[in-house]
Amino acid sequence: MTDKQVKILKSALKLFAQQGFDSTSTSRLALEAGVSEGLIFRHYKNKQGLLEAIIAEGMNAATKLIDGVLAVDDPKEFIKTAISLPFHIDESEHDFWRLMYTLKWQQGIYQNDAFEKLKERLVKAFKDLGYDNPQEEADLIEVLTDGVATGILLKDGDFSSMLTVILKKYNI
Repeated sequence: MTDKQVKILKSALKLFAQQGFDSTSTSRLALEAGVSEGLIFRHYKNKQGLLEAIIAEGMNAATKLIDGVLAVDDPKEFIKTAISLPFHIDESEHDFWRLMYTLKWQQGIYQNDAFEKLKERLVKAFKDLGYDNPQEEADLIEVLTDGVATGILLKDGDFSSMLTVILKKYNI
C-alpha cells in the first residue's frame, strides 16, 4: 500500500467516523488526505469501495484479536478473555469502531465469521461449566460487551470497575 493510499484510508476513516459515510463527500476526503479526488477513484473506484477497504482492513485486525481469544482452552479463562475484549480497545482504534457501530445501525453491517465463532465458543464454554442456559448466557455476554464498547466509544470514560462487576457475576 502506498503512502497516499494510507493517507486516503486514514482520512476516510476519520471523516466517516465523525461525519458519517453518507455525509462525507469524496472532495472533502481528497482535501483531508491531501490528494486529488481522481486518485481516490483510481485506487478505490468509488466511495463505497473505499468504505469496503476500511472495513476489510479493520475486520482483519479484529479477526486476529478474536483468534487470540479463541486460542484460550480453559472455559473460565476463555469467558474472562472474551468479556475483557471491549475494555482493551486501543484509543487509536476508536475511529474504526465508531464507524463500525454507526454502520451497524445505518447499513446493517455488523459482524463477521470471527464474531460468530467467538459466540459459538462462549456457548460451549458455558455448557462445559454446567450453566443451565448457555445460549442465553452467551447472548447476555454479547449484549453486555456491545453496550460496554458503545459506552467506551461514546463517553471515553473509565469502565474498568464494570469489568470487575461482570467478572464477579461469573465468578471469574
